[in-house]
Amino acid sequence: MKTLVAFIFGTFVVFGAWAQEATTVEPAKGPIISFEEATFDFGDITQGDKVEHVFNFENTGIEPLIITNVQTTCGCTAPEWPRDPVIPGQKSSIKVVFNSTGKSGRQNKVITILSNSASPSNQITITTNVLPKKEGQ
Repeated sequence: MKTLVAFIFGTFVVFGAWAQEATTVEPAKGPIISFEEATFDFGDITQGDKVEHVFNFENTGIEPLIITNVQTTCGCTAPEWPRDPVIPGQKSSIKVVFNSTGKSGRQNKVITILSNSASPSNQITITTNVLPKKEGQ
């Protein structure tokens, strides 16, 4: 009986060790959009100010990156993005302009990038605190 238990145990150990293959991490297929920064805070601005920020990125994938659209959460935020494919290793940028007219208080705007990217990071964010206009402005 002890021999049978030892044999079964040994069989599981041998097959368990044999089933363990070396796992290698395959490089992601397709394009990958890699941002230098995913968020930017303008700090305090005055109502009516237009501010802009450029989000730099690189295609760290192995195929051309094609950005088909950039969506914002409201009409107060306007994006500009490259319309031509971004080849692997190439850097580019998305410019975001925020118009604070009619806004007040803390603002958080999410910009969604629609592309053929294999990366999960498809959003960038701007934040600001809009202060009321001062008397006489």
